[in-house]
Amino acid sequence: MTVAALQLKTLPHVPRRVVASGEPLHGRYAGRIDEIDWSGLQGSHSRSNLWKRFHHKRWQYVGIGSQELFIGVAIVDLGWSVTAFAYVFDRLRKRVIADWAQDGLPGLSGGVSDQPVQGAEARFRGPGASLSLVHEQGDIMALRVSTPAMSLQVEMALGQSAPFLLAVGPIEGGVAHATQKSSALPVRGWVEVDEQRWDLGQAVACLDSSNGLLARDTSWRWACAHSQRVGFNLQQGYFGGQENVLWLDGELIPLAAAHFDFNENEPLSPWRVCTEDGLLDLMFTPEGARQDDRDIFIAASYYIQPVGTFHGTVRRCADSAPMRVENLLGVTEDHRSRW
Repeated sequence: MTVAALQLKTLPHVPRRVVASGEPLHGRYAGRIDEIDWSGLQGSHSRSNLWKRFHHKRWQYVGIGSQELFIGVAIVDLGWSVTAFAYVFDRLRKRVIADWAQDGLPGLSGGVSDQPVQGAEARFRGPGASLSLVHEQGDIMALRVSTPAMSLQVEMALGQSAPFLLAVGPIEGGVAHATQKSSALPVRGWVEVDEQRWDLGQAVACLDSSNGLLARDTSWRWACAHSQRVGFNLQQGYFGGQENVLWLDGELIPLAAAHFDFNENEPLSPWRVCTEDGLLDLMFTPEGARQDDRDIFIAASYYIQPVGTFHGTVRRCADSAPMRVENLLGVTEDHRSRW
């Protein structure tokens, strides 16, 4: 690989804040930001407090994968509501064995802080359920879930990962969005479903901490998969290609626009995901999926998240030899929300 190619793939270091001189600092950065704070927006980017109350969305998502299971947990602060879900997918039986979701009132039921990682705190509490994702001493992110469907206690070591991605960009119909994402994180802990407990010491986790002033109608396709050597995050939809990146041997590499080729009527048939720069070209074979389709008049959501494996090729740059990817555990997603 040439020096010039390496320079083209080097992301700038994360800024101290996401707003400067009243403008969002659009771009992709390597590293962790302390806080995502939109209060400094001015001019055409400013909105009333009432608008922000209904359009400011924050969420924390954790995906945990092992040879036996895939676990997804999210706490979502919609401004006017707080919602959470947690599920466990059994890869051997190829089905969801625990699936829980609940809505609550902002403040009363919990919320998500503006700190995506350092000092992060996301909590949800409702009838029979308690979820928390908290940054603790020793650079540990602790996830605790207690619901009628499942219990989970996990610690994720943040300091042992490749560089985090911070992406900041414009939103059509909204103002701006920022997301902080990790590659593979070492895991310590367990999950329990129906009195059966699985040790997660061989699993890896990824974090998705997002915070934006979004449009009322938002949709996206998403793909994410991670191992200690290779991982990626792809999105097509409301955020453009801002968060498209590849992690390869600890290196964070920006990717071009992503394309998702799949049958919307048969989402458990194979998917193809690729990027316009040719650095990533993968096939995805679903093993099963979690899905939800809700319409409560003032809000609606269609969501399907297949779990499965990716195979194909990735490259550091256009001139480098392709690296073969086989049986890389991850998810895809087709999501449409009115929120």
